[in-house]
Amino acid sequence: MQRADLTEKLLDIKREKGWSWAHICQTIGGSSPVLVTAAILGQMKLTKPQVAEAVRLFGLSEAEGRLLNEAPYRGSCPMPPTDPLVYRFYELVMVYGTTWKELIQEEFGDGIMSAIDFDFELEREPDPKGDRVKITMSGKFLPYKYYGATGNNPTLGYKEE
Repeated sequence: MQRADLTEKLLDIKREKGWSWAHICQTIGGSSPVLVTAAILGQMKLTKPQVAEAVRLFGLSEAEGRLLNEAPYRGSCPMPPTDPLVYRFYELVMVYGTTWKELIQEEFGDGIMSAIDFDFELEREPDPKGDRVKITMSGKFLPYKYYGATGNNPTLGYKEE
């Protein structure tokens, strides 16, 4: 079985049972709902204790459970994205990406924000003009390494004071 086939099976079961993502994430537990949802969608892996819960919840075989514990091939979204909601994130990066880069590097130095050592929270923010989506992303700053640096030259791209 391919991982994409297992994802479709899990989504079919979710639809059949009428489960919400909140129900699935709460039952599997052990991580943020974003990570558990991403794992069910094939973009992350579940830990062995989480796999045991997923196997029980979805009625999976041992082999299917092992597949949920394997590191996946990530990046299922085509570029540019065609789904309007996903495209808005792409649009945000196209419009604000260079601004975010400048502001992050001015504050931290020459480096990147990790998408591995990373947290993501999504909240509904009530608003009389229409509820808002509040997204908080937090990633560890990873400075570039300056190879071969000698003398007074820094070896990492942290902001110089």
